[in-house]
Amino acid sequence: MAKEGYARLCQQIVENVEDAIIFANRQGVIRLWNPGAETLFGYASTEAIGQPVELIIPESLRQRHWEGFRRVVATGVTRYDQRLLAIPAVRKDGVRLILEMTLALVRDGSGVILGVAAVARDVTPLAVSQIMPCTTRERAVAV
Repeated sequence: MAKEGYARLCQQIVENVEDAIIFANRQGVIRLWNPGAETLFGYASTEAIGQPVELIIPESLRQRHWEGFRRVVATGVTRYDQRLLAIPAVRKDGVRLILEMTLALVRDGSGVILGVAAVARDVTPLAVSQIMPCTTRERAVAV
């Protein structure tokens, strides 16, 4: 496949999958925010691009996030690379989510880290159903 065709294919995948795809540069600034991210988090791409990734991180976890992010960008080492994670997040409207997310370090041709890419989906209903006992869940639905 020609390079131009491959780039178009990649663009189509990013634009059309339902999962959120996000890229944050070395400084943690969002540079890619696909339509799936718009749907999941409630921010239009024009609102999210250029903002720090903490936009979707619960306030109580931001300091820990930044410590880890800076360490990973500086060292190139992460224990989360290519692993499926369950992490908390927050939407624009303040609703808290539980996400399944994979992370990947993105590097240039010489191996320098450009930033971090994430692919995420909302698993809040599944997570809640596994955490809440049946009787509590039934009461929550009935209310």
